[in-house]
Amino acid sequence: MVPSGQAVEKPVTPEPELKSWRFLVSFLCFYGFMAQMRPGESFITPYLLGPEKNFTRKQVTNEIIPVLSYSYMVVLVPIFLLTDYLRYKPVLVLQGLSYVSVWLLLLLGTSVLHMQFLEFFYSVTMASRIAYSSYIFSLVRPARYQRMAGYSRAAVLLGVFSSSVLGQLLVTVGGISFTLLNYISLGFLLFSLVLALFLKRPKRSLFFNRSEPVSSGASPSEVDHMHPGPGAPARRKLGAAPAAWRDWVLARMLRELGSNLRVPQLRLWTLWWVFNSTGYYLIIYYVHILWTVIQPTTSSTAVYNGGADALSTLLSAIAAFAAGFVDIRWALWAKLVIAVVTAAQAGLVFLLYSTKNIWLCYLAFVLFRGFYQFLVPIATFQIASSLSKELCALVFGVNTLFATILNTIITLIVSDKWGLGLPVHSQFLVYFMYFVVLSVAYLVAGLRDLWHFRRSLHQPLPLSQELRSPLEEKAAQALSTQHGDLRSLQPDAPPLTPEDITWTSAPAPREQSQQPEAKA
Repeated sequence: MVPSGQAVEKPVTPEPELKSWRFLVSFLCFYGFMAQMRPGESFITPYLLGPEKNFTRKQVTNEIIPVLSYSYMVVLVPIFLLTDYLRYKPVLVLQGLSYVSVWLLLLLGTSVLHMQFLEFFYSVTMASRIAYSSYIFSLVRPARYQRMAGYSRAAVLLGVFSSSVLGQLLVTVGGISFTLLNYISLGFLLFSLVLALFLKRPKRSLFFNRSEPVSSGASPSEVDHMHPGPGAPARRKLGAAPAAWRDWVLARMLRELGSNLRVPQLRLWTLWWVFNSTGYYLIIYYVHILWTVIQPTTSSTAVYNGGADALSTLLSAIAAFAAGFVDIRWALWAKLVIAVVTAAQAGLVFLLYSTKNIWLCYLAFVLFRGFYQFLVPIATFQIASSLSKELCALVFGVNTLFATILNTIITLIVSDKWGLGLPVHSQFLVYFMYFVVLSVAYLVAGLRDLWHFRRSLHQPLPLSQELRSPLEEKAAQALSTQHGDLRSLQPDAPPLTPEDITWTSAPAPREQSQQPEAKA
């Protein structure tokens, strides 16, 4: 006999997997590849400065490009929410329409205002990348997350690499003009927009559209078990008031996020994500203008931007792959590793600022991107290894939002005509100083941790005071607390490796939690 009002506990069964998931994943990866086929993208800056458009370098540097940071900050949060609420496909279609708008404005626009609208639509495409990154998790069961995420990421990287190589070959070997190259890019984008229209729209998503555990056999969300109060309403009652339920879930997630950020390693890598991503994207936004300063030319065959982009993409993929094999005690050495990598990036930025050799400039850019991409998967694992899927999405979303806000502030002060309006060379000196300050801060913090650790070797410490990985610290908290909510925060999906700073990610696979010492 079951007491009245008490629900019968049923065994949790995994979410059903679509029978056609192989075809859907293949089609999504093909779409991801084709959406990156924009061979003219590496040559947009010389196209704007060339005789076809005849904008001045000051207009491009101080009036056009700064709009990208401002508009990205404005559209980031709304598109993140719409991506989940509308279940991915409409946002992918919006991304395709925005890409087409970008290239139509690029080809037909004649004023600074047209180019500013171009930057706005490009910011929409950047914010919409979350839809592609998240879509694949709605097609397969959690056991396949890691492999499928790898497939989708590989499709994007292969698309970027192929696009850059194709653009460079068409310009250098084929001798075609930048205008014709942009028309070819527009053709590829129209084709990818058609592909987006044929994508299947999932029935569930991460936050707003969940499968019911009884009717669909899906397990309840981990968020539903966070901080269950004594008067918490039942799940069936929450379904009757979806708006209140969403507000309640978000409030609980924010409280849980604040609790998680007390873990030193999570806090460290979150700060790295915010500050280093800001510097990384400032370099990415303005390096093409710097190349036109170092090698001003009206001949399209003498521009090798596509080759530099292709090589940097290839090195980024290799660096991200190699990061998975680095086996050190991150709880002890993380700050020093970050300090060394950031110092190397500072040196490369100074080389970009000081050199007058375009080939050295290309090489510095390739290595700069490679160093950043080496730490991205490590940061992703360190942040996601002890978080639930929902909290991972929130953490990476908040990180990206704060990085975008900081990027916007620096752009307003340094680049915008309403601020200092510095020329691009002077901007790179500012960015060099920015990376120097970061590397010194990481170095001081790392040496302090190392000094404390060596002191601790001479006296035994309780287990709770030892340096641990985030997962070990989380486990210790779970054992010491009287609430069961933190014990439910076990990862059930692998992390993405977001090169384009998407809003969401999935956590590391469960088997990694069985070897915390190796990753520590």
